Amino acid sequence: MDKIHVTGQGETVDAICWRHYGRTAEVTEAVLAANPGLSGLGPVLPFGTWVTLPAISRRAQLPQLANLWN
Repeated sequence: MDKIHVTGQGETVDAICWRHYGRTAEVTEAVLAANPGLSGLGPVLPFGTWVTLPAISRRAQLPQLANLWN
C-alpha cells in the first residue's frame, strides 16, 4: 500500500527515501516515477509537498551481491 509523506522544510527525495525505506539508490527512481513532476521542483522540495511513497518489496531493495570466486 502506498503512503503519503508531506515534506518539511529542507527535505530532499533522497532523505525521504532513506528514512522510509532505509535505502536511496534502489528506490529513488520508483518514488520519482510515482510522483510525476516531483523532480521539476528542484533538489530541495518545497515545504508541504505531498510525496507518494510506493510499496516496494523488501527483496527489490536488496543490492545484488557479487561473487568473487566461481
